[in-house]
Amino acid sequence: MADRAQPVSPRLGIGAAVLVAALIFGTLAAVALRAEAGRGLGSSDWAALRFTLIQACLSAGLSVALAIPVARALARRRFVGRRVLIALLGAPFILPVIVAILGLLQVFGRAGWFSSGLAVLGLEPVQIYGLHGVVLAHVFFNLPLATRLLLQGWQEIPAERFRLAAQLDADARAIRQLLEIPMLRRVVPGALAVVFAICLSSFAVALTLGGGPRATTIELAIYQAFRFDFDLGRAALLSGLQLVLTGAAALVAVKVAVGEGFGTGLDRPLQRWDGNTVAARILDGFWIVLAAGFLLLPLSAIVLAGLPGMASLTVSVWMAALNSVLVAALSTVLLLLLALPMASAVALGRGGMIEVAGILGLAASPLVIGTGLFIVIYPIADPFALALPVTALVNAVMALPFALRILVPRARVVVGRYGRLALSLDMRGWPFVWRVLLPRMRPQIGFAAGLAAALSMGDLGVIALFADPEFATLPLQVYRLMGAYRMEAAAGAALLLLTLSMAAFWILDRGGRWHAEA
Repeated sequence: MADRAQPVSPRLGIGAAVLVAALIFGTLAAVALRAEAGRGLGSSDWAALRFTLIQACLSAGLSVALAIPVARALARRRFVGRRVLIALLGAPFILPVIVAILGLLQVFGRAGWFSSGLAVLGLEPVQIYGLHGVVLAHVFFNLPLATRLLLQGWQEIPAERFRLAAQLDADARAIRQLLEIPMLRRVVPGALAVVFAICLSSFAVALTLGGGPRATTIELAIYQAFRFDFDLGRAALLSGLQLVLTGAAALVAVKVAVGEGFGTGLDRPLQRWDGNTVAARILDGFWIVLAAGFLLLPLSAIVLAGLPGMASLTVSVWMAALNSVLVAALSTVLLLLLALPMASAVALGRGGMIEVAGILGLAASPLVIGTGLFIVIYPIADPFALALPVTALVNAVMALPFALRILVPRARVVVGRYGRLALSLDMRGWPFVWRVLLPRMRPQIGFAAGLAAALSMGDLGVIALFADPEFATLPLQVYRLMGAYRMEAAAGAALLLLTLSMAAFWILDRGGRWHAEA
């Protein structure tokens, strides 16, 4: 369709996609061109690759394996607080990584609740640092995500299929064979690929829980190559390797997500007649309680440990909090400036490369983007003075894939429903965007903005490269306090970070839905 026959031009979206691709590949090229000819990847780098693949496989496998019985229990049980619990399953995704890690330490660390209970029984405390600690943290973050993905698969089975199974007197085993296993064959590979891709680019988890050189991920190796060795050649090679691995995982996630479902139903309320035995109820209750406890205990630990430290927060912590708010605000604005035109262009049928450019944020290393920007900025300005805008820009690019998944479906609906009417009224360009597109996308825009603000608020990545001893964001300040073994102050700062992140998400998400159609 020609541009003149469309209610809004796709040029801005195409331009935004080109900028994103240029930023990612341009910074990688800047690092590679600046690098000197070297020995390539050493034994430690290949060890980092092996550890990255091992922990990603274990994390993805355990997350999805545990999510299957949890999602099944949630799908066939109705209880008070079910909706709240399902809503809470999305909390770890926007939870600042450093906050979650501190909560896990409070529960599973050497002096944590779990180890204290083992000490009462005369057993040795838990060793959380190393491979098992990294996997534990990744399962904490990704178990809720995998549960939501699988639960959606169960909810897509029409209620009429379960009614027919009940009329045929099918027991739980027959329903599992006829309905649940075929659905899992279609949904599980995609969930595995998504979690695997997320775990490949782990940085903050490995930085805090890795416990030494034997527990180093590729992303952490990139950080070490730049920060400590300034070996840009190794950083570029490792980044290219990570780009290929994560891109392949993302491609697998897209390919295996397609498949035939169970068709459509009459949208009747779902009723389950299987699993009414006492044993099935106890088993489902066990999985629901286990998942809820695993999710809520670290959050509760942060609140309980952080309250005493809130009263003694220093000026440096409050300044770091202000820096985090500024970074989150700027990152959110940059994200919307990129995501809205790209979503509109995709809705007009100009997907393809635009969607690929959006997915690049999942595959690219934010540390290499930051390094490339450092190299580009250094001849003309002080990179450390531009730490805030650079961090905000990289955070916006990292949040872009999630924002597009939120905005594109609604943009397609709005353009498809009102595009021809707008053309008949000669409403094109900015009038269509301002009067039709944006008002009807406000809930999705608010959700995407809140997600971007929360993710940016809790990011511990690029700022670790650019920050000097006198400057920090709140996640970096929490990490520094943990490194100095000031755990009470770290817990107080973590509680402040948790409050700010959740408040930013709630305000923007709620603001987008205020007086807007749901």
